[in-house]
Amino acid sequence: YEYNFGVVVFLAETIKFLISCYLLDESRKRDPDGTQITKQWRTVIMFPVPSLIYLFHNNIQFLFLKFVDPATYQILGNLKIVTTGVLFWLILKRKLTKLKWMALLMLLVGATTSQLNTCGDKAFSAPATGYFFGVLSAFMSAFAAVYTEYIMKRNNDSLYWQNAQLYFFGIVFNAASLTTQDVRDGFHNGFWLFTMYQGFTVWTWLVVFNLAFTGLLVSWIMKFADSIVKVYATSLAMLVTMVASIWLFNLHPTVQLLLGIIGAAMSLNLYYMRPEELVPKELLLGQAG
Repeated sequence: YEYNFGVVVFLAETIKFLISCYLLDESRKRDPDGTQITKQWRTVIMFPVPSLIYLFHNNIQFLFLKFVDPATYQILGNLKIVTTGVLFWLILKRKLTKLKWMALLMLLVGATTSQLNTCGDKAFSAPATGYFFGVLSAFMSAFAAVYTEYIMKRNNDSLYWQNAQLYFFGIVFNAASLTTQDVRDGFHNGFWLFTMYQGFTVWTWLVVFNLAFTGLLVSWIMKFADSIVKVYATSLAMLVTMVASIWLFNLHPTVQLLLGIIGAAMSLNLYYMRPEELVPKELLLGQAG
């Protein structure tokens, strides 16, 4: 990149923090008694954890890319679909039926199938170290999502207050990471705070705002839905992006993409299907009689 991607993340975190503070202030003006804010240190101390996890996860991603080609990286990234389900069950104690496990596996297969046309013969030709970092990356991504959902739902605090805490620590840790990187490089390109906009274009700012508003949307999902909804939203967004790329760049749709979209749609329907919907009504009426 011509710009520092770490700065893009820092700016996105800053925008999310400022928007959250503004919304929190407006919420307190409208309903001061209904806007719950917990300032106990035992609660506040939980909010730096997701930022630390994502910081380590980003470093793992770079190590991951050192050992695998982009196609394998893309495919192994789909493992977070299953790892999210596993941690969703283990940490949040949410029971997943066999039907839901089948749906998640179908989503994994669908997302992977849609990407196979980009792989060629290099897919899965990475060393064992690459697969280790791939699995570790998938678990760290899943753990960050499930843990964030846990702290969001453990009390009735205002979403805006919780977001303000999350993004404040995100700013702190990203600033620390950028500073550490500059120190390690001997300030070869200057101090990041004075050169943060170097290489920025209109498109770079669009990336910043896209990251910011996507992050805010995900926080709503974590507060009012769950991590599995985030998994589906992310996977379906990826497929929509592929379809949009075909339209925008005059690419030719592939059989793999079509099968991936069908698989993802079937998975979504299967995950939210009630078990009794699989049994014909006539059979249910016969059992009731």
